[in-house]
Amino acid sequence: MNLKFSTPIPLSFASVRDKFNKDLFIYLAPPLIPFKLVRFDGCLKNHEVHINLGFRPLTQKWISLITFEETNPQGWSFIDEGKELPWPLKSWKHHHRVDKISETESLIVDDIHYECSNGLMTILMKPFLWWVFSLRPSRYKKYFQG
Repeated sequence: MNLKFSTPIPLSFASVRDKFNKDLFIYLAPPLIPFKLVRFDGCLKNHEVHINLGFRPLTQKWISLITFEETNPQGWSFIDEGKELPWPLKSWKHHHRVDKISETESLIVDDIHYECSNGLMTILMKPFLWWVFSLRPSRYKKYFQG
């Protein structure tokens, strides 16, 4: 299943790239979901991000590995892939892009591909994931204005 969100930002792609850090990651954490960042290496290839979701004793781990990162004249992008995922997720691939629109404007794109343990669960998960990621455009705008 695929979800895609785009957010225009009035900054150069390099300025946006430079602010893709631990602070932004924490700022983007969805409300109402118990979330603890355990490890954040960054957004470069082979970096890892470890999260604990939920309340003890039902905490689930989410470990993502950055499998790709590139800067070119058109922008910057990286891909995080799920290495250890909470139930019901079976696979996760999130392509983060910051596309250059002009010298002073860029477009942040969240392109997510996921699959759950079965087809029905994949479909049922879509509204929840859509809600989580639909919050990002307004949060990106607020974060990058400050």
